[in-house]
Amino acid sequence: MSAEQRFDLVISGKVQGVGYRYSVKHKAESLGISGFVRNQNDGSVFVAAQGEKPAMEHFVRWCYQGPPAAFVRTIEKIPGTIEDFRNFSILY
Repeated sequence: MSAEQRFDLVISGKVQGVGYRYSVKHKAESLGISGFVRNQNDGSVFVAAQGEKPAMEHFVRWCYQGPPAAFVRTIEKIPGTIEDFRNFSILY
């Protein structure tokens, strides 16, 4: 059994106004990952994601690509504390 892990991701580039949050939610749900995604005032996207290690590794790799209209410049990956997320949400 894999250990559950949590990461906070700060994703910079052309990631707002291109469907990035909706694509993140869809990908996270397809991998059984819980947490949330939200736009930041500085133009970046913040993701709090939690799930089994193999799913999280796949998810983080996918975040570098994102949806077709996105251009990811950088991702800051910060280890986080496991929380009781029940699903994956888009916050506004």
